[in-house]
Amino acid sequence: MARILIAEDDRISQKLAVRIVEEQGHVALVSPHGKHAYETLMHNDIDMLLTDIMMPEMDGQQLIKTLRGDQKFANLPIIIMSAVVGLNDISNLLKLGATFFLAKPLDREELLSYISRCLAEKDF
Repeated sequence: MARILIAEDDRISQKLAVRIVEEQGHVALVSPHGKHAYETLMHNDIDMLLTDIMMPEMDGQQLIKTLRGDQKFANLPIIIMSAVVGLNDISNLLKLGATFFLAKPLDREELLSYISRCLAEKDF
């Protein structure tokens, strides 16, 4: 069972992501914005991050930059979920270190597939 942090300020998307993560038998932890997510990651053992891009305090792009700049998080799988980005934005996020990108509204099967792929190498 993996511990997956969901950084999302929208309550509807938050609840949907939590339900999908928990359906797969994992533990979902929720952060309302990037700064809280970063602090949660610093003080907890988290196996994967699922994050929105547009959030208050620290957006998803800043969060990825900060995490990838810390050796401790070099291999942390990061799935970006967003409704407001173009192809160039997606490309830039992947270059920054995101593992996968998911368009909102979230597609259950696509998210389940990405979670499985991110966690395939870990033993739970």
